[in-house]
Amino acid sequence: MVKYSEVYQELKDKYKDMVKEVAITPNDRTLFPDVDWLIGNHSDELTPWIPVIAARSSYSCRFFVLPCCFFDFVGRHCRRQSGKTQYRGYLDFISEVGSACGFRVEEDCLRIPSTRRVCLLGKSRTYPPAGEVSMDAQRTRYINSRQGQGPAPPPRSTGQPSGHPDSQGPPDAGADGPWLSGFRPRERAERVRNCASLPREFVDAVVLQVAQLLLGGKRLNTGGSRSGTAGTWSRGESLSLAEVAGQLGGEALQRLRRECGGLQTLLRSNRQVFEVLQGRVRIRDWRQETPLQERQPEARRRVSSEAFKTRLCWFFLHHPDGCVLPADRCPFAHGPGELRPPPAARGSRPRR
Repeated sequence: MVKYSEVYQELKDKYKDMVKEVAITPNDRTLFPDVDWLIGNHSDELTPWIPVIAARSSYSCRFFVLPCCFFDFVGRHCRRQSGKTQYRGYLDFISEVGSACGFRVEEDCLRIPSTRRVCLLGKSRTYPPAGEVSMDAQRTRYINSRQGQGPAPPPRSTGQPSGHPDSQGPPDAGADGPWLSGFRPRERAERVRNCASLPREFVDAVVLQVAQLLLGGKRLNTGGSRSGTAGTWSRGESLSLAEVAGQLGGEALQRLRRECGGLQTLLRSNRQVFEVLQGRVRIRDWRQETPLQERQPEARRRVSSEAFKTRLCWFFLHHPDGCVLPADRCPFAHGPGELRPPPAARGSRPRR
């Protein structure tokens, strides 16, 4: 699956002669000495590298980044200060990268409908052009310090960075190597790693198997349907994810890891049936969910009401004691006769 928005795809088709799609590994071959700005809009793995690439491309090159996902130079960025939100800590990290690269970093907030709309800009330098050699040595030390251990970045190709106008001669053999070992650019086509890629019958079989484990081996209904009563309805026990995994077949676990990220991902995606908390899973009790829904904001309650009775109730179909809620209070349909058509997708744009 290639992750493109419809707007981007339209622009890409319209200006196909101007758009180039390439994988960028930060090294001396991926510099842009002729550009004025490097812009990273939700650039993920490349976000911390954009100030570095801009600084090494030319003294006049500037950068703009709109951070979203939290990546370090290699791998995920780890939160280090509990007194800050993860987002604030990541913004401070990218600002620190820009400063270490010799930029005066500015922060601004875009007027866009997003919770992550803080952008960082490097429009000017803190050093004169003559200080490029010593500043680049500082950049290299900073980048290497983020790895903690392992080989140092490959040596720079000349006394001046190869992308700068005053660099001379071809880059040396280290120019093709990454500035920090371990960096892997994202593949152009990303595999979907969620339960949507798994056959429905496989997911249903795993859900039934896990539910039977939690209910102490009670036989589940496979075709019948019934409503339960609060006095006899059983929630079963709570098991750790490791205990559940130990009872599933090795082939099923391997398939889950390969296709959707693992057992926990599948259980969380089946929220109607399971509650996963602190590494343990148990059957969800919808009597406890109803008061929580009533305290939700109005907008979320409206969305919930639009989805009311658009899916069949798993408990009505499969739980040995039936559904703990009466039909008029259960958000899911007690039989095909109660099913409503799902609401239209929000924000969908007509295809041309």
